[in-house]
Amino acid sequence: MVDLRSQYERYRADIDNAISGVISSTAFIRGPAVRQFEEELQRYLGISHVISCANGTDALQIAMMALGLRPGDEVITTNFTFIATVEVIGLLGLTPVLVEPDPGTFNISIEAVRKAITSRTKAIVPVHLFGQCADMEPLLALANEHGIHVIEDAAQATGAEYRFSDGTVKKAGTMGIIGCTSFFPSKNLGCFGDGGALFTADDELAALIRSITNHGMKIRYYHDHIGVNSRLDTLQAAVLSVKLRHLDAFNESRQRAAAHYDRELAELEGITVPLRSERSTHIFHQYTLRVAGGKRDSLRECLENEGIPSMIYYPVPLHMQKAYAHLGYSPDDLPVTSMLSGEVLSLPMHTELDDEQLSYITGCIRSEYK
Repeated sequence: MVDLRSQYERYRADIDNAISGVISSTAFIRGPAVRQFEEELQRYLGISHVISCANGTDALQIAMMALGLRPGDEVITTNFTFIATVEVIGLLGLTPVLVEPDPGTFNISIEAVRKAITSRTKAIVPVHLFGQCADMEPLLALANEHGIHVIEDAAQATGAEYRFSDGTVKKAGTMGIIGCTSFFPSKNLGCFGDGGALFTADDELAALIRSITNHGMKIRYYHDHIGVNSRLDTLQAAVLSVKLRHLDAFNESRQRAAAHYDRELAELEGITVPLRSERSTHIFHQYTLRVAGGKRDSLRECLENEGIPSMIYYPVPLHMQKAYAHLGYSPDDLPVTSMLSGEVLSLPMHTELDDEQLSYITGCIRSEYK
């Protein structure tokens, strides 16, 4: 699904030099390369503060801690996402309120959010799924109307851009009070292990977040807040600095691969290629088809037989996961998610796909649909 080795070979010299520099310095924790990367990402995103942490899941948890959410507070998020989005809500004793995605973009439905808001709603977590921003303008207006925080889960969309009706353009993760991301190796901007970050334009909030990531300290051994130990190690920061210089080119490569898939697959009956929002660029963390008529699993088997990997994101909706049975959802409560879970299929998507590989993949699919 992701050819990390070929990408590494292309940038081997720069990456090896960056890693070697960290090893030579022996500044493995909170070394200079960490702050350098944070500042570089701040400039790229056009945001005042980037605070790195150990992983994207921690980023979401730290965001909710920094905003002072308390047990019993409700947090609305999409039912169609990776478990981490909901996991941290449960870990903090908050109440997850799961709502449907839009079946076209796969992103959170604004109308579903509107219907789910109660007096206990304290935050909304839109997920910019598969590389495309959720429809943030109406979501932010709705949140502002009710005095609710918006925490963006931008783990799959680093570099995607959203255009507001007044022409303003902002990058994923920079529109809510806090944005969160992951640098998991398969992400568009990925390191060689785990890593994550939070983004905010609020100076006081940034200081609090930075303290929470480091055991609640501002001054060593003086703990002003209950914190966690969640730091991006220096080796990963050095790798990320190298990759950040190429992020736009990475995303363009993914878009070219997506365009090839579109040309070859868009006219196949029963196949729906990814919908592009009018407001957001799509940087294709995943290229996800919808396969109708109960044929998804047979198509996946066909691809597997031809040596082509594919993945189902996500096979079991959150509201049907055993760990969240206590929330009391029934199978039919969120039918759009259930439908998508039975239809979606993601094809190989990464920066190293060439025309021969793409033609082989689409040729196999077209043969199956003759």
